[in-house]
Amino acid sequence: MPSKRKNSSSSTGALNGFLSADRILFNVAASSKKRMLEELSALLSRHQAPLNRHTVFQVLNERERLGSTGIGNGIALPHGRLNGISEPLAAVLRLRQGLDFDAVDDQPVTFVIGLVVPADATEQHLKILASLAQIFSEAGHRSRILKARDVDSLLNLLA
Repeated sequence: MPSKRKNSSSSTGALNGFLSADRILFNVAASSKKRMLEELSALLSRHQAPLNRHTVFQVLNERERLGSTGIGNGIALPHGRLNGISEPLAAVLRLRQGLDFDAVDDQPVTFVIGLVVPADATEQHLKILASLAQIFSEAGHRSRILKARDVDSLLNLLA
């Protein structure tokens, strides 16, 4: 069972407040990419009335079929665009064990940020992904994010 720590703060930087403490899970067991995407979809759709976890899964899975969103260094950024939402939503999974994800560096993934944005928010979608890529390209910052062990630390580092 994944452990979760609650906190009321939210990220304001790269994720512009679209990541909240209730959408962060540590110690998640996922036996496959599909199971991880299912867990991520459930987390993204939690407390979001217009969202259905199966629809979120379809969007993330379809994007993943186009090419892996594993960006290297143990990080994946599954993402997609959805009808029926007005603001982007993000969620984070820290996996218990590395998962084969066909990442660009062929290394297993242990840290996942999922992102869904409104279907018509192409520019915003690209800006968020570029901002995340920038954050993770900085070795020191990336290391601190990957070593964060609680929600507060992680939210502060992603801000």
